[in-house]
Amino acid sequence: MTFNLAIVAALIFLGVLLILIEIFLLPGFGIAGIGGIAFMGGGVFFAYSYIGATAGTITLLLSLLLLGGGFAWLIKSKSLSKIALTADIAETVDKSELKKLAKGDIGTTISRLNPIGKVMFGEVIVEGKSFSGELIDEDTEVEVLYVDSFNVIVKSKNKETTL
Repeated sequence: MTFNLAIVAALIFLGVLLILIEIFLLPGFGIAGIGGIAFMGGGVFFAYSYIGATAGTITLLLSLLLLGGGFAWLIKSKSLSKIALTADIAETVDKSELKKLAKGDIGTTISRLNPIGKVMFGEVIVEGKSFSGELIDEDTEVEVLYVDSFNVIVKSKNKETTL
């Protein structure tokens, strides 16, 4: 009887431990989660089979309570803050070059716009995007239709486009 209780306790403990590891440390749902469910299910099944129905029900309830308690303890404890990413990213993308451009500016593609590539307007090099999604070859004159958040929307100089 004592040996059976030890087996049930070990299975439930391993199952709860693996499930908590899966929830808090490992991304996605994988081997640890499946193993944890299998160990917990095996422990409850072992208790029902070898100890009795009452012990199995008590084991089921205690294992769920242990899992919930472990989850709540890990949420409230400061142990997760030691491994959590706490750095703030203060940097932003430099968009100052885009402020120098306006509708109607003429430039030349440095790379093929497929539909995004590099475009040079004088000394300013920015990322350009083809308005219609067409492919614009390298060394083609383009015209700015409008300036977007992170790139300029352009069309080939020899094409007519209506906005």
